[in-house]
Amino acid sequence: MTYLSPTAGSTRANVGLDATNFFLADVRDGLGPYLAIYLLTIQKWDEASIGVAMSIATAAGLIAQTPAGALIDATRAKRAVIAAAAFAVTAASLLLPLFSRFVPVAASQASAHAAAAVFGPGLAAVSLGIVGHGAFTRRIGRNESFNHAGNAFAATAAGATAYLWGPTVVFYLLAIMSAASLVSILTIPGRAIDNDLARGLHDRLDDRSNPLPDGGTPSGWRVLLTCRPLMIFAAAVVLFHLANAAMLPLVGQKLALQDKNLGTTLMSACIVAAQIVMVPMAMLVGARADR
Repeated sequence: MTYLSPTAGSTRANVGLDATNFFLADVRDGLGPYLAIYLLTIQKWDEASIGVAMSIATAAGLIAQTPAGALIDATRAKRAVIAAAAFAVTAASLLLPLFSRFVPVAASQASAHAAAAVFGPGLAAVSLGIVGHGAFTRRIGRNESFNHAGNAFAATAAGATAYLWGPTVVFYLLAIMSAASLVSILTIPGRAIDNDLARGLHDRLDDRSNPLPDGGTPSGWRVLLTCRPLMIFAAAVVLFHLANAAMLPLVGQKLALQDKNLGTTLMSACIVAAQIVMVPMAMLVGARADR
């Protein structure tokens, strides 16, 4: 297979990756904190039931993480897997208005979170396969900047439209963003992705005559439990999310109880405020992390 020039990836591939990160921002988290507001204000659930349903969905996503990464490593159809996951997340979320009972709601969101587990490793692998190791950190920072910009855009649109037409409008916004993400994924040329490089095996040729050192063979599953720095890093991530991840849904429920008509709009304002800060920070971290 012939690959495009590795000089930071082709322009078309990078633009396609930018657009994919932007439009997938709303899809990769599904309904996210809006789910709590919808269940509280429209379905009249209590806060405890909402918490249990969201915990089940999060646990499903957690369990799916490692198999999702293994799938991305193994397949050469990375774009197709990401597109299929985007479709699955959207379908599960769009079916939600048809359900009001706990079991189908929890099951639909569990399936959505499990499918969404593909996005993190999938976008990282595609990025590495396009730009190589040398530009990977900067590319990931750029990915996150576009992701946060997409979140801010989607939250602004959700807040404005929910103010006019109610909280169920977030379902239609998710469908629109999903359709745009599918188009964006397919604009990334398949031949721009070096599938061996995408799983970290080796780097591409500097100038077609000076190959960089080969990365050897793929790591086995055992490395997940035996690599001490990786375990320490994983523990740090767990502790951070234990403190941080539940805050926004809880704030959203508090705001929705104060004014059920403005719950989604107020949640959107909170999301936009956070995302606007993170857009430049993601770019800065990507530029400086290697140092």
